[in-house]
Amino acid sequence: MTAQSADQVRVFPPETLERMTALYPAQAGLLHHHLPDHPLLSLDALAALADTLPGSQVEYNPGDLPVGIRPEDVPSNGLSIAETIRTIDSNRSWAVLKNIETVDAYRALLMDLLGELEPIVSPRTGAMLTPQGFVFISSPGSITPYHFDPEHNILLQLRGSKVMHVWPAGDERFAHRIEHERYHTGGHRNLPWDDGFEGSEQAVPLAPGDAVLMPVMAPHYVRNGDAPSISLSITWRSEWSYRESEAHAANAALRRMGLNPAMPPRWPNYAWAKTVGWRVARKLKLVS
Repeated sequence: MTAQSADQVRVFPPETLERMTALYPAQAGLLHHHLPDHPLLSLDALAALADTLPGSQVEYNPGDLPVGIRPEDVPSNGLSIAETIRTIDSNRSWAVLKNIETVDAYRALLMDLLGELEPIVSPRTGAMLTPQGFVFISSPGSITPYHFDPEHNILLQLRGSKVMHVWPAGDERFAHRIEHERYHTGGHRNLPWDDGFEGSEQAVPLAPGDAVLMPVMAPHYVRNGDAPSISLSITWRSEWSYRESEAHAANAALRRMGLNPAMPPRWPNYAWAKTVGWRVARKLKLVS
């Protein structure tokens, strides 16, 4: 991580760092930030950025979707990514720009933000590996369907409002071990939804200046407010998150052999032998 100079204004205030110390890595929770209106994060700048990114780094579709929808059922909105961003106030869509760290100016912003968090993160989960940034642009009332993600994540709300609905990570009532195994062997992030899940979540409302800490693989969906929204997601991986992923992939291989392996424990020494075995098997090309 890059160290900030003394004359740079810190984005995360002391009370946020204290709060993160209490939450990280296992609990979701509300944080705050002082990221100002940033020229790299205006709608025009993001539309211009989107035009330079390869197709694999952009995703966009109608935002008036069910909370639970299969990825193959998500329709197109009929616009280009740049048109989607520039008309986000009226086109009823949702867009994400992925891996913005591939562009130098955005990588510098990402690394400065993560650098503020490193003193809290490193003692708990080790080095901040694979830093990545994502920008979400959403129309009023849009929905990001129920899903989970493999990264440690802080989402900073920059414009508009939304509510993050988060369920406990590792609880099979909300994401069965088979869904983890499917995802960690190449499946889509969206999860099967059941209306019975409602009421068991933590709802985190977000307005500009708010942020939310999201644990690795915590199931969630997002409901946007009544104005266009821009959010910046800063993420990183850890040796722990990679080992958890490998443990689920190893379980998928065992399941294909007719076994019914247990859900890997999340913390702290979870399935060490299983993950080492998975790494060896992959190196020897015994599994794909």
